[in-house]
Amino acid sequence: MFKGAQRTKNVKPGWIIGWLPTRAGFFPKISTRLSREDILGGWRVRWGFSRMNYQVSPGLYGVGKPGADSPVLVTANYKLSFDSLRKHLEGINAWIVVLDTKGVNVWCSAGKGTFGTEELVGKIESLNLSALVRHRNVILPQLAAPGVAAHVVTRTTGFKVLYGPVRAADLPMYLKNGCQADRQMRTVTFTTMERLAVIPVEVILSWKIALAALAYHLLAQYLSGHLSSWSTMTQFLPYLGAILAGCVLTPMLLPWIPGPSLAWKGWLVGISATLAFALINEHPWLVNTTYLLILPAISAFLAFNFTGCTTYTSLSGVKKEMRIALPLIIFSAALGIVVRFVYMYVWRTPWQTL
Repeated sequence: MFKGAQRTKNVKPGWIIGWLPTRAGFFPKISTRLSREDILGGWRVRWGFSRMNYQVSPGLYGVGKPGADSPVLVTANYKLSFDSLRKHLEGINAWIVVLDTKGVNVWCSAGKGTFGTEELVGKIESLNLSALVRHRNVILPQLAAPGVAAHVVTRTTGFKVLYGPVRAADLPMYLKNGCQADRQMRTVTFTTMERLAVIPVEVILSWKIALAALAYHLLAQYLSGHLSSWSTMTQFLPYLGAILAGCVLTPMLLPWIPGPSLAWKGWLVGISATLAFALINEHPWLVNTTYLLILPAISAFLAFNFTGCTTYTSLSGVKKEMRIALPLIIFSAALGIVVRFVYMYVWRTPWQTL
């Protein structure tokens, strides 16, 4: 009886290379080598395309020639997480339990509760894991710890929860060391390359902000009688600059920007870019005031979105930042819009270059 992953319309099972017969049923044997399709799929989701539908079916899989003494690894059913795990298991015999995390990665699903105690217990029992292996250990990613009550899992199923290393790349050494992790394996990093990897999806997802800014800009240009001028589009460039400051420059420069808050860091980058722009352009002071109120607010908001990607924040810190930063961002942007229309209609001065 097949209890592993079923073929789904959003995942082609090219990575299933055979079947593993066991006393508990037949389970898919998967490849540890990523195909061109796997690589292109990972590239697409990093750019924000179909990222909410990039998942594998929950269930049990095997790599190599797993047996009754093989380790049991647990991961999320987000395919990028699944691929990151299996590609580092070359030459290893292991079972992989994939939880139903609704297509969300390990860290985020642990925070949301989908990579949680109930789901793990349910999978251990429904897969009849006790009949598959002689030992009673399941190895979870370290970043899954916030979502799992290990003592409840042990009390309910008899399986002990072991937390593996942060990175799947360290799993071979972790297993070789008898499931012992050193300090380096336990340390969460957010290096320049790791920060660059999450920038593309944030750039793509910023389209709503860009569209809202463009609509506001075109409306103001229309009301000021400058909609047909070439400067309409060129004067939108500062808004694009604010977007890039928030979702590109801020994560790139993150460790060197002062302050603990991501919104604050984004605001600092945004205000710096806006001041530089104001210095090289001869605008009336109210025009520059509008820029200084709106553009850094855009940068701060987009930088704040990185709270789900970084190790610089905690849940309590994010909640505090939302209470403080978001109202200030909204107030600043709204005030900037008011100043712009005051300049247009109260001062009765032709709107030149905003």
